[in-house]
Amino acid sequence: MDISDSTMWRDLLLQATLILVTIFMFLFMYNVPQKFFSKLRLRNRADMQAKRHFVQGAQLLSQAKSTAAKDRLAATSLAKSAEAQADLAIALDPKDAAAHILKALALDLQGFKTSALDSIDVALSPLAVKSLSEQERADALFKRAELRLAVSRRGQVDSVIEDLSESVRLKGDNVKAFCLLGDCYEKKGLKDEAQKAYQEAQKVQPNFAPAREALDRLNSKS
Repeated sequence: MDISDSTMWRDLLLQATLILVTIFMFLFMYNVPQKFFSKLRLRNRADMQAKRHFVQGAQLLSQAKSTAAKDRLAATSLAKSAEAQADLAIALDPKDAAAHILKALALDLQGFKTSALDSIDVALSPLAVKSLSEQERADALFKRAELRLAVSRRGQVDSVIEDLSESVRLKGDNVKAFCLLGDCYEKKGLKDEAQKAYQEAQKVQPNFAPAREALDRLNSKS
């Protein structure tokens, strides 16, 4: 490298350094780093608060479920409190699917199945679904299938079958999901598909009575 090349590279390096210094001076002049770290702290604080509300809501929901058989009124009150905690968590972190699922479960326990379905739809939407693991998504799909069946007036099961098929694909050990899938196939008159679903349930849990009874029923119709 001759002297002229060396001088050129030195000049370029000097210009780059001056540009970087100018940028940093601008950022500090307008408190950009401070603002960035302040936002980061606020976001972390909001995440922690959201998780705290979620945990409190989950505990309340667990209490509500354990109380439901003994005291329906108390269970409903606890479920409402769980819903309120879920709403607080959602307000702080609307992209956390777990909070939407918690709200759906609390609403379902209160008997508000349509509203519960709306909440679980949000949990499975592109906005939030990425926050779920495959198994959590499978469980959410199974719950949505149950809710869809509950609110369906005409017994339409196509969307339910779609949810259940994806659910058992993601998590193949849910005997209830296989049995519900088999029941939906039966409603559509798809006997072979129903039989396969019940058989899959039996593979997971050989002594699962609903699957065994369903297979016996199908075989008796042959």
